[in-house]
Amino acid sequence: MDPATTAQVITNTTVDAVPMDFTMWGLFMRADIVVKVVMLLLLTASVWSWAIVFDKWWRLRRVRSRADQFERIFWSGRSLEDLYQEMGHRPAHPMSALFIAAMREWRRSQEIVTDSFIGLKERVDKVMQVTISREMMSLESRLLFLATVGAVGPFIGLFGTVWGIMNSFQSIAISRDTNLAVVAPGIAEALFATALGLVAAIPAVVFYNYFSNQLNSYGQRLDSFADEFSAILSRQLDERS
Repeated sequence: MDPATTAQVITNTTVDAVPMDFTMWGLFMRADIVVKVVMLLLLTASVWSWAIVFDKWWRLRRVRSRADQFERIFWSGRSLEDLYQEMGHRPAHPMSALFIAAMREWRRSQEIVTDSFIGLKERVDKVMQVTISREMMSLESRLLFLATVGAVGPFIGLFGTVWGIMNSFQSIAISRDTNLAVVAPGIAEALFATALGLVAAIPAVVFYNYFSNQLNSYGQRLDSFADEFSAILSRQLDERS
């Protein structure tokens, strides 16, 4: 056998004998710098998304539990003034903040020496609506990040895939070899970027929809409580008129 041919066979055998590392770490280390940046960006977005998910889940569970406790006390027949004094003017959850804001406006109007209560109900209603808006904005904070990751995550991953495939084609053109061993690593690295984009985007979309639904339900609960509380104050105004 020709020496050159023998050397080529030995080289090919040696290359084929070396196992290609297709683990996530191996794919990351072999990737182009641009693809690495895309992967790191998607991993960071995924970690931050999960941090937001756990924070929102815990916070919503806590505010619902405290709202249940507050409503049981509120509808137990206790005096509104006693309940207001007991809460110490420091709201611990959105529903208590709604109650305290309304009671504060109610008491301010009572301190004014006048027999007219014209506009009091409208002022209390306005204060409650402003409080609801402020508390809901606080609860909805950082949800936009989940929506953004869910919307752009797959496209960022697709960008990394396209970039990786471009590099693979360049490698094929330079080596003039269409062997699968030359093509496969680059394609795998490129598709790994798409996979990371989906891993980041799918949970973000799912939990964004879940939390949006939960917050809408809680907002309706606050609106219902505000309407009921407004009706109670309105009856008291009618009794004093």
